[in-house]
Amino acid sequence: MSYLHELKPHPKSIHSIKRVGRGPGSNDGKTSGRGHKGSHQRGPGPRTGFEGGQMPIIRTLPKRGFSARALVHYQVVNVGELNALPKGVLIDKAVLLNSKLIRFDRIPIKILGLGDLKSAVKLRVQAASKSALEKIKSAGGTCEIAE
Repeated sequence: MSYLHELKPHPKSIHSIKRVGRGPGSNDGKTSGRGHKGSHQRGPGPRTGFEGGQMPIIRTLPKRGFSARALVHYQVVNVGELNALPKGVLIDKAVLLNSKLIRFDRIPIKILGLGDLKSAVKLRVQAASKSALEKIKSAGGTCEIAE
């Protein structure tokens, strides 16, 4: 068994440093293995992001972010969460705000189909998924899509 403080490299794994530019007999004399002319011969190569002189992609892309104008962010309410609301009442933005299922008044609401609905509900929201509409209709409820 060997210990960490006794470990040494294998004798054949230790190589002497390659000395370049020491004459024609060394196979790496004169140009030191870098070839003739060119950017790599004169230094470590082109900088990061250099694309051979054409306009780099990092300069062509917009710098301050991008957001699609048509993208609508919704507040999400799942069908299973509607079971906690009062029965027989039209569920709209005000009811969802009071029950703290949504946080903001001005952001539109979308109903998603996670969970099961136990009783019929009347909804008025801005959007709903297909699975949510199916679950609401199968429970005997209605969903009105308002703008």
